[in-house]
Amino acid sequence: MASTTVGGRRSLLQRMEPDISRHLLRDEGEDIVDEVEKHWIVYVRPFGEILLAAVLLGMVAVLPANLGWVPFLLAVALLVHAVWLALKQFLDRFVVTNMRVFRIHGVFNRKMATVPLARILDITVIKPLPGRLLRYGHFVFESAAQEQGLREIRYVGRPDERDLAIQRVIQRSGVRGRVPGQVPPV
Repeated sequence: MASTTVGGRRSLLQRMEPDISRHLLRDEGEDIVDEVEKHWIVYVRPFGEILLAAVLLGMVAVLPANLGWVPFLLAVALLVHAVWLALKQFLDRFVVTNMRVFRIHGVFNRKMATVPLARILDITVIKPLPGRLLRYGHFVFESAAQEQGLREIRYVGRPDERDLAIQRVIQRSGVRGRVPGQVPPV
């Protein structure tokens, strides 16, 4: 995600973002085709928790002093949980390059899983009813590996467009043979 800086200084969120370019094989000609952030729907739950925390904080003012600490502690716990959920989703990136697909995720401990295009056997796109209405879906990758770190990518915005982009990259890479009757590129 391209970030702008004010006065040459980066915000805390900008510094926390995964550095995708650091993981590219530039000397091998690897380029980013698509960097996928989570669909906005993943922030609905954290937002709801923040609203509930605000209601609990409002209760502190109307309760007797000896009971006000209960909703206050619940509100703080909800706020911490909401921030954790939002950060977890914000820092989860799925990247498609001309050579592979990979995912970087994690708040404190970063995990990275990679599958070369040649090892992708099948991609299933799952679009539940809410996803069809709000334009998100889930990807399930089947690869030649027995156990893989990159199997399911959830809450992908515009899943049909992204699936076509991945299929195009796989086809252009020459990993899979030409489709019979297809005219070779000039």
